[in-house]
Amino acid sequence: MAIVVLIGAAAGAQVIANTNSATDRVMNHTQPALTRAYQLQAALLNQETGIRGYAISGDRQFLDPYNEGQRIEVQATDRIAVLLAERPELLTDLDAVRAAVEKWRTDYARPVAAGPSASVSAASTAQGKVLFDEVRASLAAQNTDLVAAIAADRESLDQARTLRNIVLLVMVVLFLTTGVVLTLLVRRLVAGPLSALTKASLRVADGDFDHHIDVAGPADVATVAAAVESMRRQVVSELESSRGQEAVLARQKAELDVQTEELRRSNTELEQFAYVASHDLQEPLRKVASFCQLLEKRYGDQLDARGKQYIDYAVDGAKRMQILINDLLTYSRVGRLSETTARIGLGATLDSALSNVSAAIDDTGARLELPARLPEVVGDPTLLTMLWQNLIANAIKFRAPDRAPVVRVDAELDAESGRWQFAVADNGIGIEPEFAEKVFVIFQRLHNREEYSGTGIGLAVCRKIVEYHGGKIWIDTSYRDGTCFRFTLPAPAPAEDDPGTTADTAVEGTSV
Repeated sequence: MAIVVLIGAAAGAQVIANTNSATDRVMNHTQPALTRAYQLQAALLNQETGIRGYAISGDRQFLDPYNEGQRIEVQATDRIAVLLAERPELLTDLDAVRAAVEKWRTDYARPVAAGPSASVSAASTAQGKVLFDEVRASLAAQNTDLVAAIAADRESLDQARTLRNIVLLVMVVLFLTTGVVLTLLVRRLVAGPLSALTKASLRVADGDFDHHIDVAGPADVATVAAAVESMRRQVVSELESSRGQEAVLARQKAELDVQTEELRRSNTELEQFAYVASHDLQEPLRKVASFCQLLEKRYGDQLDARGKQYIDYAVDGAKRMQILINDLLTYSRVGRLSETTARIGLGATLDSALSNVSAAIDDTGARLELPARLPEVVGDPTLLTMLWQNLIANAIKFRAPDRAPVVRVDAELDAESGRWQFAVADNGIGIEPEFAEKVFVIFQRLHNREEYSGTGIGLAVCRKIVEYHGGKIWIDTSYRDGTCFRFTLPAPAPAEDDPGTTADTAVEGTSV
């Protein structure tokens, strides 16, 4: 096919080039040359008319056509010389015209134009007519030869076009014949083996993995068939291996299901045990504290200062133990006893938290900077209120001694993850980056009890609440003006009657 295309392209290019050359000779050379020849003839006739009118009347206005005719004559002869530069036989006619014109102008026109009209004799006028007749004869010969040249060029153009059409038609027939032959060859040598390979592959794909793929044909098709057969053998081998692995995995899954159920039951029992144990420890601790206080009240006058101090230590330890147990109970209840999840506005939970810590806000003169609106999420309103309360209470508790606390709450939607990200930032004492994870561990404290009260369980509860709602919480260590807690919560799916993607709940005011 490539050889046919190359031969056709070469032949087509040749005949098209011949046609273009013939067209160029007619349209760009001989035809424009004939037009210029007629222009030259008209210019010479104008010159002869002007000279003759001047000779008869003596009016020099008749010399204007003569002078203008000379200018046009020069332009026409120069252009004809350029157009017929490759046609020397036609340039001979142009040279004859130039010679006749120069003789007429030298022997008659110039003397007449130079002297007065009265000096022109009848003999001179007759001579001028004879000389211009020679010019007319040379012009007629030139026009005749140009017309003949145009006719010859047109005939050559017609022949070139005919040859071009024949060659292009032969090329089309040759291309079609070659295409048909190639189609038959491809169908016999390629399509047939490929069809057999396709049927064999589909048979294997339908589940007959033991069917052997053996297709004859060209080397490329045979290579593909060999590759498919190798793949079939590999698939059979891997299938047998995977069936064995599947059986092993099925046994392991059954064992894991049993272990998971056992672990779930064990965790449930442990949670119940922790709850019951913590709850049952309350009564002994109350008794210890009560009887120590009764002991101090009844026998206080018989005890010295050290004895009273010991009793105070016992009462304080019992109370702190009671607080720890209560915090542990709170931690164990997160996500276990509460199953109230609904689409709620975080603005309402924040308002509840602010109401719970209002005494601390008033005592410290804290200023809160809140967003104009907070979004809606799906969650437990009690737990989310506890989350806000712990974070804001921590921001107020760990305030800097030299300035009033400022707490700023922000919220923004991460369009890429589809989650809301919240920030609670303060201007307090801050947390060193190396303790950014330690503060979320239960009962972990960074300060002693004399400096700051508490059991170190608040942030652990915050993490458990956030993770229970499908988010995460962390400390923004890049924040340097205090402490900045960030946490994420999933954005709820839009309700059917809500055209927006998320609903916002207003928070009254931007600062408190």
